[in-house]
Amino acid sequence: MTIYDQDCYTHQGQPFNLRALRGQVLLVVNVASQCGFTPQLKELEALYQRYRDRGFTVLGFPCNQFGRQSPESAEAFCAFGEQTYGISFPLMEKISVNGNHAHPLFVMLKQQAPGVLGTQAIKWNFTKFLVGRDGRVIARFGPRDHGQPLRLALEAALDRE
Repeated sequence: MTIYDQDCYTHQGQPFNLRALRGQVLLVVNVASQCGFTPQLKELEALYQRYRDRGFTVLGFPCNQFGRQSPESAEAFCAFGEQTYGISFPLMEKISVNGNHAHPLFVMLKQQAPGVLGTQAIKWNFTKFLVGRDGRVIARFGPRDHGQPLRLALEAALDRE
């Protein structure tokens, strides 16, 4: 199973065609507006701007499961992201990443890239899944993982044809 087999929706509730991203490197992230890690949105946008012409896309999924740090609607999150951080990468529907109502995309991502000691639960906002051009997870990054380690892994994924 690959990411392209999953159904998801935009922040406006419209179907989003993941199959249209086939062959791209993706970074799938559960995001929040009122988290200590929220400034990473600026870094995610910078990565998107720098590498999108090489076949890279960030997909941000607002999530309110951790400390209720994203209480607004997906549309309001999108407006916040655009106004505060200049976000232009796709912002998706508001989802749950853990529990009985976890989005099937995140269930699959967690299965392909378990966390520390094999745990599948996502621990907090801004967990990142790097997906290769084949639609399979290459790596999982925790909320504190960003900057150069993320950029180097992304560049390596982009260099794989």
